[in-house]
Amino acid sequence: MKTTYRSEKLEEAFAALSANYRGTDIDLYAVCRDRRATSPVATGDFMNSIGVPTHAGANHGHPTFTLFKYNDVKNVLQDSATFNSRFMAKGFGSFFSADGLVITAMDGEAHRKARGLLQPVFAPDAVLPWRAAIEHQIRDEFILPLVPDKRADLLDFGLYFPIRVIYGLIGFPDEELGNFYEYAAMGLTVLAGPKIDPAEEAASRERAMKATNTLYETVMALVKRRRAEGAPGDDLVCRLLRAEFEGRKLDDHEITTFARSMVAAGGETTTRTFSSIMTLLLQRPALVERVRNDRSLVSKLIDEGVRFEPVSTVKVRQAVRDVEIRGVQIPRDAMVQCVVASANRDEEIFDNSDTFDIDRRQKPSFTFGFGPHMCIGQYLAKMELSIAINAVLDLFPNIRLDPDRPAPVIAGSMLRGASSVPVIWD
Repeated sequence: MKTTYRSEKLEEAFAALSANYRGTDIDLYAVCRDRRATSPVATGDFMNSIGVPTHAGANHGHPTFTLFKYNDVKNVLQDSATFNSRFMAKGFGSFFSADGLVITAMDGEAHRKARGLLQPVFAPDAVLPWRAAIEHQIRDEFILPLVPDKRADLLDFGLYFPIRVIYGLIGFPDEELGNFYEYAAMGLTVLAGPKIDPAEEAASRERAMKATNTLYETVMALVKRRRAEGAPGDDLVCRLLRAEFEGRKLDDHEITTFARSMVAAGGETTTRTFSSIMTLLLQRPALVERVRNDRSLVSKLIDEGVRFEPVSTVKVRQAVRDVEIRGVQIPRDAMVQCVVASANRDEEIFDNSDTFDIDRRQKPSFTFGFGPHMCIGQYLAKMELSIAINAVLDLFPNIRLDPDRPAPVIAGSMLRGASSVPVIWD
């Protein structure tokens, strides 16, 4: 690859994260299909049983239950009064904020106020002014330089462009971009835990704490600089400095904490989603031509792609009180594991649910969550994906899978994606 944005640390961290959550080599969707029919509410941590460490696995002695059906998952995700997320502050959240200021780990009034400050910054109309800059970054910095080669692995730039976008949105100067890939690699070390082995878990937590402290210091310095300047720009930090909800504004620590969490999580999820969608598309040459000739189909491609292959297959909540689901008693403090990959293919909700069909009438899937914790950044992520897909179709004529390389495979029990998408073009 001729471009200069390569980071071995980032690539190694991404691979380690994928390996940690790969699990056993099972047909995940076949197993989920069986569970929907035979045990839609199961006792035990399903992901842990197939070799994947999860939040539910770190249950501190509380029992774990796993849900596989669409309506059960929907009911849990939308009812934060009964099934909350505060336990996350003791896990990944503790790395991003020692005082629990992580929106995914909030519920109730604290969550409502935090979301009221953050959500307007990422609303559909709010992200549109960022589109031109993001298109330049993805198209001109990453894809255009590859055109003469007529051969590439889409992950060669697919791993990097989401991080580049976040870097630009936060407002860092271009000359520090190389360092930022290293910071992103540090962030992935946070996401690469927990481990199943206790000794490995302890070592991982030490590395993660060092990584998150470095990220915090770097982002905080920028936040302080922007505040001193009066927050005049349209970058993310300036927007957050100006944000106000019910007479309250964010302080420097809150802004730093949120921006830092985007560095760690926002990039790799978009990478995996891009890899899966491009794999699904390129496996269907006739569909490639349809989408190339009718770009209004790109949004349908993305919506069906995230339903069919969600990047994160499970979301976990904790019961606040005793509750019953399908006749199964779930006690207070029990962990409830919602397998969204199963819910997204529930045959009672989606016709021909195991068929990838961009023409289907879409119903809400749970890839970006549901209810109070619906992903704040989903519109930004979809815009990035749309720009990248359109640029590939524009600049790589007759793009197709490389017949001389192994075909891409979407894999992973908890984090799904293709590790390689080799292509050629004319």
